[in-house]
Amino acid sequence: MSDSLLAACGLLSPSVAGQALALDYMDLEQQRQMTIKAANVTLYYEYNNTPYVLNMIDTPGHIDFTGRVTRSLRAIDGAVVVTDAVEGVMTQTETVTRQALEERVRPVLYINKIDRLVKELRLTPERMQQWLAGIVNDFNHLISIYAEPEYREKWKVSIQDNSVAFGSAKDRWGFNLEIAQKKGIRFSDVYDAYTKGSASELAQNFPLHEAILTMVIKHHPPPDVAQRYRIPRIWKGDLDSDVGRALLSCDEKGPIVMMVTNVVVDPQAGVVATGRLFSGTVRDGDKVYLIGSKREERVQSVNMFMGPYREIIGELAAGNIPALLGLEHARAGETLSSVKDLVPFESIKYVSEPVVTVAVEPKLPRDLPKLVDALRRLSIEDPNLVVKINEETGEMLMSGMGVLHLEIATTLIQQQGLEIITSKPLINYRETIRSSAGPVMAKSPNKHNKIYIKVAPLTEEEINLIRTGRINENLDRKEIAKILRELGWDAEEARSVVAVDERGNLLLDLTKGVQFLQESLDSIRAGFVDVMMTGALAHEYTRGVKVILHHFVPHEDPAHRTYAQLMPATRRAILGALLSADPILLEPMLGIEVKCPVDMIGSVAGVISAKRGKTLNIIQKETMAIIEGEVPTSETFDLSEVMRGATAGKALWNTHFKSWSPVPSSLMMNVIREIRKRKGLPEEPPRAEEFIDKE
Repeated sequence: MSDSLLAACGLLSPSVAGQALALDYMDLEQQRQMTIKAANVTLYYEYNNTPYVLNMIDTPGHIDFTGRVTRSLRAIDGAVVVTDAVEGVMTQTETVTRQALEERVRPVLYINKIDRLVKELRLTPERMQQWLAGIVNDFNHLISIYAEPEYREKWKVSIQDNSVAFGSAKDRWGFNLEIAQKKGIRFSDVYDAYTKGSASELAQNFPLHEAILTMVIKHHPPPDVAQRYRIPRIWKGDLDSDVGRALLSCDEKGPIVMMVTNVVVDPQAGVVATGRLFSGTVRDGDKVYLIGSKREERVQSVNMFMGPYREIIGELAAGNIPALLGLEHARAGETLSSVKDLVPFESIKYVSEPVVTVAVEPKLPRDLPKLVDALRRLSIEDPNLVVKINEETGEMLMSGMGVLHLEIATTLIQQQGLEIITSKPLINYRETIRSSAGPVMAKSPNKHNKIYIKVAPLTEEEINLIRTGRINENLDRKEIAKILRELGWDAEEARSVVAVDERGNLLLDLTKGVQFLQESLDSIRAGFVDVMMTGALAHEYTRGVKVILHHFVPHEDPAHRTYAQLMPATRRAILGALLSADPILLEPMLGIEVKCPVDMIGSVAGVISAKRGKTLNIIQKETMAIIEGEVPTSETFDLSEVMRGATAGKALWNTHFKSWSPVPSSLMMNVIREIRKRKGLPEEPPRAEEFIDKE
């Protein structure tokens, strides 16, 4: 589809459009015939004698790369959501549409692969229209669920207002209602073209780019219109200030305010930071502040991406997507500004988190520094790829959204000429508690300080507010208190949050009149963060725990209440409380959506249940069935072979991260022992008594 748009705007020869896959320019993307990276390009197009500049980002469809979609949505104002005519609205369509609506990005719908309705489902022209109307209704249902009330009706798509287009990107034709009426095409003509083998005529008479670009021009707002309603959603600063007014009006004369949404490490040019410029004009040599990392850096060169190529342009005004060189410390999610003390943009909220890990090591020991460098570069370019390098043991771990995500990452390393050895994929678990416990007391190593801790589980709603950044370390206590009061917390607890751990944990200070507390809080926070990173049962991340500092008895002499005394005491008290509160291990569950012939339903359901999974819903469409279910990630490594074997290769499926779920109690101790053994820990988890001190 993007090839057709590039060809229409003179950036690609029409003779290779469709085969060139110009925006899937990586070798790996060409080999696998799938989009892995987000690629942006600026198009120039004339419609009704009016020239338009369109900034387009082509994003991946696979759920493992959904982080790239999330980041791209911050940079744009409208989305063309592409669905398959046979498969209709799938889980990934729902995920992307929900993310777009949360960012106040206006969607339009393009239904692709219309030829499949004729070739595979053998639908008559009348049935084709009914079928497609069903997909439009399903898509509008998503908008009525996820859009904010004021956009719910306004943003629904319809065939009548040309916010829906139909076509086949492979065969390079498409139309919407306006084109159909003007040029006289009906679904019976499409049916005839495919039954008589004359599909090439459709591309000549109804080129795809006309349908897509006219739909975008009519329904997607220009930046100055979009920013009026998008800025209040993504920026929490003062809208009546000079900066606020410049952002709302997309003022190119205002201060520079930009959000970085993508970073590429170029072997020659270094870090290239790409993102949306919301205000001002950025020029070569401008000084900008990196608000998050509290640095000042100079823009060496202002560029723009044209697919794989970077064009040097010198300056670019608000509303565009510049690519800036020279900002070595810029990372995705960073706010750049010519104003020093600016409120940063809201953090980007990812829908899933890394659940699979592999250990990586070089085949040749001399390649170790190169591998460390390659891993660091990968983690800069892809924030959803979590790289951990243990300087002491030399262990290097790479965590990703799924097996494919890690496969791609290892292939990218190998393409740099590095020979590497990777372990089998390991599952990331989480630890949590099912009940409250405490107060428990632990003394500092010198026995001169006492710390009393209580713990309680948080609800899924509370965890999600932390995970998505609604409650974060940068908010003041009043803001956090307001959000927690709305959830029904009592006023005292809501006001007492002193630390937020982004994995979904809170530290509260409910002490009364304790001396030396303020100067000791940093050490207590460090103990809290440490336990949240290495949980009590298996040293996995802790999730969904409210840790309450109940009481603190410090020594009067500052020499006896140092970090080296208070941090271990806090750590011991929290571990003792967690182990007293019915601790459990959580495993990642994947939602699975399987499409297969109706007579294969039993075989598919059998595979899901054999994998410790559940079948949740079965929908029949003509001769096809869609089976929705869930399976533990740990059971999916050989899913391809098992599913193909059971269905003779007739089933198509995709999976997506769904939730964290308790490991069945019959398996839990074995899983904990295996993890502890792998990490070089004693096989049996500790007991609460080992951490709790007597008065």
